[in-house]
Amino acid sequence: MIDQLISFSMRNRFLVLLVALILFGWGVYSVKQNKIDAIPDLSENQVIVFTEWMGRSPQIIEDQVTYPLVTNLQGLPQVKYVRGTSMFGMSFVYIIFNDNTDVYWARERVLEKLNYASRLLPQGVTPTLGPDGTGVGHILWYTLDAPGIDLGEQRAIQDWYVKFGLQNVPGVSEIASFGGFQKQYQVNVNPNKLNYYKVSLPEVIRAVRSNNNEAGGRKLEMGDVGYIIKTSGYLNSIDQISRLPIASRNSIPVTVGDIGTVQMTGETRLGIFDLNGQGEAVGGIVVMRYGENADEVIRNVKAKMQDVAKGLPKGVKFNIVYDRSGLIEESVNSIKHTLIEEMIVVSLVVIIFLLHWRSAVSIIIQIPITIAASFIVLNALNISSNIMSLTGIALAIGVIVDNGIIMAENAYKNLAVRQAELNKEANLKTDKN
Repeated sequence: MIDQLISFSMRNRFLVLLVALILFGWGVYSVKQNKIDAIPDLSENQVIVFTEWMGRSPQIIEDQVTYPLVTNLQGLPQVKYVRGTSMFGMSFVYIIFNDNTDVYWARERVLEKLNYASRLLPQGVTPTLGPDGTGVGHILWYTLDAPGIDLGEQRAIQDWYVKFGLQNVPGVSEIASFGGFQKQYQVNVNPNKLNYYKVSLPEVIRAVRSNNNEAGGRKLEMGDVGYIIKTSGYLNSIDQISRLPIASRNSIPVTVGDIGTVQMTGETRLGIFDLNGQGEAVGGIVVMRYGENADEVIRNVKAKMQDVAKGLPKGVKFNIVYDRSGLIEESVNSIKHTLIEEMIVVSLVVIIFLLHWRSAVSIIIQIPITIAASFIVLNALNISSNIMSLTGIALAIGVIVDNGIIMAENAYKNLAVRQAELNKEANLKTDKN
């Protein structure tokens, strides 16, 4: 079969060259379309279910949230195993699927199962899916350089303006905020006053929750004019919360201000974010969506930052503290230089050892064609250009030219032997004559 293939190639040189040109052009196009990253994504194919039930101990979270979720999510198809973690006020369930499972198909199956499993959880507890990213999806970290603005205002700018702007970038799964204070109204209840007024804590919670609402009315027509009647009951200040009635004692209303104090403060924090020892900072983490091109997403995020920066308060600007694009460019450029150097060295070695430029050229041409064609396979297998994949190509250059050198030397040797035989026969005929 090999003899027939060689014979066919020798008789159809133009067709062989045409196929090589097509492969080279297709490979060059694949190089431009191939995803670029610094490191390969070797993380497990997982879906994270996050459930929050603040104020509960890890044991309660384990018994009433994590255990029901883990036991009901184990029956999903193509699941390898399910892991659960419980901590104060929070539950994490990690569903690990087979490596060949589509991540979005897996997320749909988990959502379907959660519709049933949610009925087994305590009232008001709602599990949610984590972002469709991976462990190596943190491609960019930034902070807000906002001199003269307190940490609460910085966090508000991050959560209510910057985050929504950057989440619209294609390929971004989530903008995770960190640092600062998340503003909230806090009602600090005095237990002695609760006992004095004979008011329970659930009554206080119910009073605040029921009064922070909007009641709908109806449409009233008067004189051929329609009026929409509604009431707005959303709480807007500390004073409004303090004056909320909880119960009535001897025809005297007991308000929230009677049983405690109301204040605006930051949410309780379990840690801080310090930037280079210069103090606390507020910022966000850009999480890339599964299977996206890291280099392209980073460029798009930076371009979007320039647009978002136009709406920031005066003096506020972005400060990028971690940018993977630098590592990506240095890694890819290093491998590119290595490939070029190897191609030059191999070419010189081939020319020196064969001492036949036509044979050397036929072997050297194989290197760029084979490297370009390898990216066709990388795209077909959805493998990005990273340190491991490009290093594999660099190491394979020796194998690429090995067959060509052996075939060229073998052909050259056989031709030389055959030429010597022909010369010997010619000499014998000459001697006989």
